[in-house]
Parts: sequence; C-alpha cells; structure tokens
Amino acid sequence: MAKLFTRRQFGALAAGGMALALPVRRAFAQSAAIRLKYGTAFPADHPGTVRIKEAAEAIRRDTGGKVDLQVYPNSQLGSEPDMISQTLAGAIDFMSTAGTNLQTRVPAASINGVAYAFKDYATVWAAMDGALGAYVRAALARVNLHVFEKCLDNGYRHITSSVRPVNTPADLKGFKIRVPAIPLWVAMFKTLGASPTVIPFADLYSALQTRVVDGQETPLSLIRSGKLYEVQKYCSLTGHTWDGHFIFGNAKKFQALPREVQASLTTRFTAAALKQREDIARADVDAQGEMVRLGITFNRPDPAPFRQLLQREGFYTAWRQKFGDEPWRMLEQYTGPLA
Repeated sequence: MAKLFTRRQFGALAAGGMALALPVRRAFAQSAAIRLKYGTAFPADHPGTVRIKEAAEAIRRDTGGKVDLQVYPNSQLGSEPDMISQTLAGAIDFMSTAGTNLQTRVPAASINGVAYAFKDYATVWAAMDGALGAYVRAALARVNLHVFEKCLDNGYRHITSSVRPVNTPADLKGFKIRVPAIPLWVAMFKTLGASPTVIPFADLYSALQTRVVDGQETPLSLIRSGKLYEVQKYCSLTGHTWDGHFIFGNAKKFQALPREVQASLTTRFTAAALKQREDIARADVDAQGEMVRLGITFNRPDPAPFRQLLQREGFYTAWRQKFGDEPWRMLEQYTGPLA
C-alpha cells in the first residue's frame, strides 16, 4: 500500500500543546485507567488515521496516562455499518465514517453527498463548520450519537476508468462503475446514464482487474493508497461529490466520562480534524503527481453539463423530497439553487 508520508514527515506532524495536562493530571490522581476504542475504515497510513493516533497520544498526556484511546484502522473492528451498530450499542466508543453511511438512520446525515453541490472547499467548510453541519449533528444526537464539531476530509470523489476518460455525460452511457452501497450515489449514476454496481472497497481492485466493472469513483488519496492506478488508465477529475467523515461516539458513554476527559477528547479531535484537512490538500496534489508519473491520464471535465442533466431529469427535486425542505434550504444557502 502506498504511503502518504515519509517517516520524517510523520515526525513533523506531531501534535503540540500541553495546556490541559496539569489540571487533568490532578483530577485523575486517584482514578482508574479508562480504556477507549476508536474504529475507522481509513488505512493505517491515511491522514484520517495518523492524526487521530496523534490525538490519542495527546489525550494520554493530558490525562497523565489514565486514558488509553486505542485506534483500529482498516476496518479491523468491522465494516462501517457494523461499527456504527457497535457504537450505538456502546461496544465501540468512537469512530469516524461518512455521513452517507449514516443515511439509513438519519437521512439528513448524507446531505453533504448531493451531486455537484459544493463548488469548492471554501463552500464545503462554510457549510460543514456552519449551520448545515450543526443541523446534521443535532439530528444525529437524537439517535444517541455525540458528534464532534469538526469533521475529517475524505476529499472530492473522482472517476477512474480502464476504457475511456469521462469528459461529458455521454461518456457515462452504459459505463459499468463501482459505487459504495449509498442510495444517493447509486441514483446519481443511474440518472447520469451509467450502470452502477455496488462492490465493497476491499473487493474493488480485483473487480477492476477482472473487468467486472469499467471504473470506479473515490477520492485521489484512496485511488493511490488502494493502488487502483495499476488497473485503471484514466482519472477524470469530476469532483462529482464531496465526502467527509464525522467523528462521533455513543452519546451516553461520552456524557458518562469525567468532564476533563470530555474536554481533552473534544480539544484533541478538533485539532486532529483541522490538521488532517491540510494533510488531504497536500496529499491530493502529491497523489496526482505520482499517478501522472505512473502513466495515468488526467482530465478535468466541465461540471455544468452533468449538473444540468441531473436537474433536467428531476434528480435534485426527488432528493429534496427525501431529505425534506428544511435541510435542503439550509444546503442551498451555501450551494445556491439546485432543484
């Protein structure tokens, strides 16, 4: 698996700041150790894992070694739906996953995944760190999930192909594309004329290698870490949707922790998310440069024809009805009119 950073770079990423250390140590002088589990589907070398591991070390320092947050990458604790169930049951303390994976429990959680909604990162973070993110976090709180304020960046999703670059919607006609089991994205590609097939990410490389599908769509960092460039020829920078990971835990278990621990977790997870966003911005540039050297051909399609087709075919109108008027209006405060 391709590494996102060198060992020297890992060292440079160490978390700073000890402001919480002394008061928290005093509070924990007589307490027993607290062991917590954090699960993620991100690979071990992904910034979404690296930064949370740094946060775990900082939390250990803050609490004088009394809190041991163990981080399990690569879906070691189960698939993302499995980990969500375990978190709700209290078997896992914290995890991160895309809002689209929470859609079956809280429909509004996936609204950031609407096709061609966010034109750039300035719009993404204005929405997710602003009123739209607050609305989703409040909705998730009603199902006993404590969601931390800052989410991780999983990047804009792009299309790779073994048969042809995607320049216009016509290039997707009959195109066999792997998608995750996200109804919003399956519907998007069907509307665009493609033939979407749901395949787990763990099986994606072999599916591309054996031509079960012609292509797939993921962020650049996952295209590189999954070595999908070995079995694809083209990468079209469609940026058709932005994908982010909420950091959350079982609300009752979080609220039962000492306040000093809650404060440390909140401070350190927030810092980790902000640093990780910067990491992804650099990693995307590095990933594209590396894949160009490895022979992948890149192109950047105009998003307007794709968005216009989705509007014309009623995609946005249908999903406005599914999400509801209130969250949709909130989304459009940042994106402009969609439906």
